[in-house]
Amino acid sequence: MAIGLYGMTVKKNLVKKLIGMTIFQAAVILFYISSAIKVDATVPIIMENLSVENPANYINPLPHALMLTAIVVGVATVGVAFALVVLIYKNYKTLDEKELIELMK
Repeated sequence: MAIGLYGMTVKKNLVKKLIGMTIFQAAVILFYISSAIKVDATVPIIMENLSVENPANYINPLPHALMLTAIVVGVATVGVAFALVVLIYKNYKTLDEKELIELMK
């Protein structure tokens, strides 16, 4: 997670910033999925002939479903961001943050 944050804040190249953002997103998703794991828990598939004895013995599927949504949103965000980086490079012929700020003044 720290590597992604470092890449987003310290690097001046826009592509390197996007790579840092992608690493940070992956780290956050991995953290949430790993924090939702229960030891000795089972999948919450309940059949008609089985009774629910103790709900605490089942894994909560909501964090995993939310992280799948976060993955899709992250991929879309990175795709749009890289498209914008390509447009910026076509117009300004640079991806350096300081040079772009100077050119836009």
